[in-house]
Amino acid sequence: MTSTPSIAGLDWSLIALYLAAVVGLGLAAGFIHRRGERGGEGGHYFLAGNTLGWGVIGLAMFAANISTVHLVSLAEAAYKYGIVFGNFEWMAGFTLILLSLFFAPLYLRSRVTTLPDFLERRFNRGCRDILSVVSLFSAIVIHMGVALYTAAWVLRGVLGMAPGSTILGVDALMVFITALGLLTGLYTMFGGLLAVVWTESVQTVLLLVGAVVITVVGYVKAGGWHGMAATLASHPHPLASVEGSKITWGTANFLHMQRPPGDPSGLTWYSMLLGYPVIGIWYWCCDQTIVQRVLAAKDERHARLGPLFCAFLKIWPVFLFVLPGVICVALVQQGAFGAEAPAAPADTFTFLVTHLLPTGLKGLVLAALLAAAMQTCSAALNSTATLVSYDIFKRYRPDIGDHKLVQIGKITTVAGTVLAIVFSPMFGHYSTLFEGINKLITYVAPPITAVFVWGVFWKGASGRAAFVTLIAGMILGAVTFWLDWNNIYRGDFMMIAFLLFVACSVILILTSLTMPEQVRKEALPLIWEDWKEPLRGKADGHGLGNYRFASVAVVVVFAALYFLFR
Repeated sequence: MTSTPSIAGLDWSLIALYLAAVVGLGLAAGFIHRRGERGGEGGHYFLAGNTLGWGVIGLAMFAANISTVHLVSLAEAAYKYGIVFGNFEWMAGFTLILLSLFFAPLYLRSRVTTLPDFLERRFNRGCRDILSVVSLFSAIVIHMGVALYTAAWVLRGVLGMAPGSTILGVDALMVFITALGLLTGLYTMFGGLLAVVWTESVQTVLLLVGAVVITVVGYVKAGGWHGMAATLASHPHPLASVEGSKITWGTANFLHMQRPPGDPSGLTWYSMLLGYPVIGIWYWCCDQTIVQRVLAAKDERHARLGPLFCAFLKIWPVFLFVLPGVICVALVQQGAFGAEAPAAPADTFTFLVTHLLPTGLKGLVLAALLAAAMQTCSAALNSTATLVSYDIFKRYRPDIGDHKLVQIGKITTVAGTVLAIVFSPMFGHYSTLFEGINKLITYVAPPITAVFVWGVFWKGASGRAAFVTLIAGMILGAVTFWLDWNNIYRGDFMMIAFLLFVACSVILILTSLTMPEQVRKEALPLIWEDWKEPLRGKADGHGLGNYRFASVAVVVVFAALYFLFR
């Protein structure tokens, strides 16, 4: 089954114009606002001068999260397994409540620039060093690497190039990865976090518009919900007859979010319930690339409301990014594209764009897809620059000036871009892009989640125990990664995340009890004596402007959604 994309000259012109506009906007942010009104040059470059309101924070967090990776990988996963991978979107809503209620207030009150800085204040410098290294790895490999690989895959699909194609003797994917990486590094280096936020806001709007059009057009073409459900229930999967394909099951359960044991997707209801909080808390509450927007908030109220706004936005990816993959399956089953179908599951979203959208809008959406990958990379690059400048250079040279820190940040941006380009091709090893990114998170997240959760809620968690836990957890994660990479052992990666978290928690608790330490005075404000403490006191705002009310609203909305798609 093959497909031949149809991209007109107007589409290519819009793609080129849009990418040039995004880079120009990023550069303008650097030239117009080189010095922030608050926090000095360094404070502006790394934290946008602490000027971000809850709306910008929520939108920027959402934008840094979705990008091309989600549009392409979620459609790919849905084409193979249905909407079950939408759990990663809706479960995030509950995790963002934890960030709003319990983590964000402590981050703002401690006035830290990076999360490794927070970990040092709570525990010790050793913990800070480990988290700095892990944060650099996650920013460069997990965030940037997969984003560049996905964007390059989209370009290859749009151009109709087969996997393994070359340009002037060089692998086409590497050519595209390098070009996009260099463009992103350019405007991120000059513009800082403000450039990231500006470009994110523009690209997110266009991405959502394009995704809405694709979903609506495809949904109507497939005959609505009942027509789609009837087709899925009565036809085999489009890939079921492909020689060597592992997809031999039907598609009757493709519209169910919760799956029983033995489901082909590997995502059972209990593995999501146990495993997702482990990777979700790391990603949404403890990862520098995402949380940096909260650290740049005007005040605590905006820091609390921003994540809750992002939680409401996370409702839509299931319908706009996951559902299109299922719609594509139904349309192929109905013969809507004749004999054509996505050449590979990873081409699903690109196939829908090129076959459902009119000329002009097609070019804009494809441009937004590429720019979305760039925005994820720019967010990761800015976080990398912040980590290196503050957690390495500022630590050993406390008297270093803001101007010098910004120069170091720019050099780091260049180095991070090169490393991301080098590591990006590793994601071709996995059966789906979404599997690749989440498996890497599974190996990294458990010890960090354990240290942050126990450190914030238990005064007895000692610095020595946290350091031992981080070291042991990273070793366990590395061993698990090696076993999986070499196909020696491949289990349910969500359950692996949970079991690694349990192991790390046991290590931390036992080490804390056998080698107790007196909590340092400066660490006391970073610990909740009672889990109900952050819920007390005055909460400014009314209705959804009150973080307590907004948190309850998030829980009610997502609980209702799960009931409907049970």
